[in-house]
Amino acid sequence: MKIRWPIMVSLIATLTTPIAVAQSGFPGPLGESYVPRLSEIMNIIQSQHMKLWLAGRSRNWELAAFELQQLTDSLGQAATFYSGIPSANVAKLTDPIKSVSNAINAKDRAAFSKAVDGLTDGCNACHRSMGRAFIVIQTPPADEPFGNQLFPRQTKN
Repeated sequence: MKIRWPIMVSLIATLTTPIAVAQSGFPGPLGESYVPRLSEIMNIIQSQHMKLWLAGRSRNWELAAFELQQLTDSLGQAATFYSGIPSANVAKLTDPIKSVSNAINAKDRAAFSKAVDGLTDGCNACHRSMGRAFIVIQTPPADEPFGNQLFPRQTKN
């Protein structure tokens, strides 16, 4: 019996996919939990930090508030999953996060900029205290490197 290559490739892919998924570390169908690596959480936080900055700079306060909440939740996940992060480091971010939130609520771009600088400094201080001084976060440059999302608030036409 002669089997054509496309059929053979499809058959092999169908039979081996469950094995690949099982070995990947992703949650299985039986409710096994997946704990993301700390670097994965921090990469998400870095993206949220960038989006927070770009949204605030564009005066899209609703998006900025959303991104701040996402960032705060991600920091909570990092602290929950990784007990090696000193709780004092996470607690030190409370005041900068509150300052950012206050600036968003006031729709004050200057206060927002200053508050995000404080948050950024707090992130970098945490990195230094954890022996990761080589990881330095900054607010994004003016050329908006996150080019796949619009940050100015969209109005209905």
